[in-house]
Amino acid sequence: MKRVILAVTNDLHTDQRLHKVCSSLSENDFKVHLIGRKLDNKKLKEQSYSTFRFNLLFNTGFLFYANYNLALFIKLLFIKGDIFVSNDLDSLPAVFFAARIRRKKLVVDLHELFPESPEIYNRKVVRKFWQFIERFFLPKCTNIYTVCQSIADYYFDKFGLKLKVIRNLPQQQKADTKQTAEWPFPEEKKCILYQGATNMGRGLERLIESMQWLDAYLIIAGGGDILENLKSQANNLQLNNKIHFTGKLPFSQLNEYTALADLGISLEENLGLNYYFALPNKIFDYIRAEIPILVSPFPEMSRIVNHYDVGFIDNSTSSKELATNLSELLNITEVKREVLKLNCRAAAKELCWECEEAILLSIYQ
Repeated sequence: MKRVILAVTNDLHTDQRLHKVCSSLSENDFKVHLIGRKLDNKKLKEQSYSTFRFNLLFNTGFLFYANYNLALFIKLLFIKGDIFVSNDLDSLPAVFFAARIRRKKLVVDLHELFPESPEIYNRKVVRKFWQFIERFFLPKCTNIYTVCQSIADYYFDKFGLKLKVIRNLPQQQKADTKQTAEWPFPEEKKCILYQGATNMGRGLERLIESMQWLDAYLIIAGGGDILENLKSQANNLQLNNKIHFTGKLPFSQLNEYTALADLGISLEENLGLNYYFALPNKIFDYIRAEIPILVSPFPEMSRIVNHYDVGFIDNSTSSKELATNLSELLNITEVKREVLKLNCRAAAKELCWECEEAILLSIYQ
C-alpha cells in the first residue's frame, strides 16, 4: 500500500477539498497522512486517514512560513512515505527539497494562484517573493494539478506546464439530514446565503450595504480575517435584525443552512487573477442544494452559470444596484424558480466529486 504524505498550512478543520482528496485516496488503496498546523485546541473529527498538526511559534507573516517549512522539512526527512504532496506554493519548498533528498515522488496540488491572492497582490515585495518561489519550483515539477481550466491555461502560457484540472466539486452523497443548526430567521421572508471565508475581496462589504434596501435576510456562514469588521459594519448600519453571522460551521450544519436558503452568493471582486479565475466550491454546494446562484462576471463562474442555466451573473456597480438585482432574483416567478431547481438537479449529476476522482486517481496511480 503506497503511503501518501500531504502538507498544507491550514488547520485542517474546514478544508473540504483536502478532505475529499484524502478520503478518495484512502478508499483506493493508499495510506494517507495529512499534515497541517494547530490554531486551536479543537479536536479533529476522526477520518479514514491520519492527521498531524504542528504547534508553531509564529502564525502570521514571513516568520510563520519559514517556521512551518523548516518544521515540515525536518518531519519529512524521517517520516515513512512514497509520495509527498504540497498543497499550494506555501508548503512547496519543504516538500520539494525533502522529496529530492529522499528520492520520493512529488505531487503539487495548486488550490489557487497564490501570488495573485488579495492578501499578497498589492504587497510588491511579498508578491515578488512568491513569484520567485513559483518560478523556481514549478517548472521542476511534473505532477501538478489545479482547480480550474483558467489557472491551467495561465501556467501553460507562463511556463509551458501541462496541469491537470480537478475541480473542487461536492460529493454525490446526501448530506446528513439530522437537524443540527437552528434557522435564525422567520420563514416568511426570503433569505440570501453567503458561505465561505470572510476575507477581503469576497464582495461582502457591498453585500451588507445592499441589505439596507432589501426586504430579506442574509446569512454569512464562515470565518476569516475581516469577520469582526463585517459585524461592525452591520451594527453601524443597524442591520443586526437582518444579518446573521454563523462563524465557521461543520459540513453538516453548513449544508443544512444552504438547503434552506433562497439564493446563494459568490460575488468575488477582481483583486488579481486569483479571484478573477476563481471557481469557488460554494457555487457547487449551492447547485447541489438546488438553489439559484448569483456570481461575479468572471470566466469560470460565468461558464458554469451559462452552461447549466443555474443562476445569474451580477454586473452591478454599486450596492444600491446590487440590492435592486437581488430583489428581482428573490422574487422570480415560481415557474422560473422551478426551472432553475431542475437545472441545478441535472447539473449536480455532472458536477460531482465522483467524476473528478478518476482524474485524481490517475495521477497518484
